[in-house]
Amino acid sequence: MSAVTIADIADLPTVDVPTAGQVLGIGRDASYAAAARGEIPTLRLGRSLRVPVPKLLELLGVPGGPDAA
Repeated sequence: MSAVTIADIADLPTVDVPTAGQVLGIGRDASYAAAARGEIPTLRLGRSLRVPVPKLLELLGVPGGPDAA
């Protein structure tokens, strides 16, 4: 599996928790644990747990987060 980059997800509204973890440089289990602790922002959509990309970008300090122009 190739590494997921910020550029790969920047135009998406949400990603799954493991993908957010790849961008953060952590594994699948650590990603779900961080999401459960509230360290990774998530939305529950039905049975799916999604990470809003603008909030993930904000967490990473990348311009283009929710407060960008």
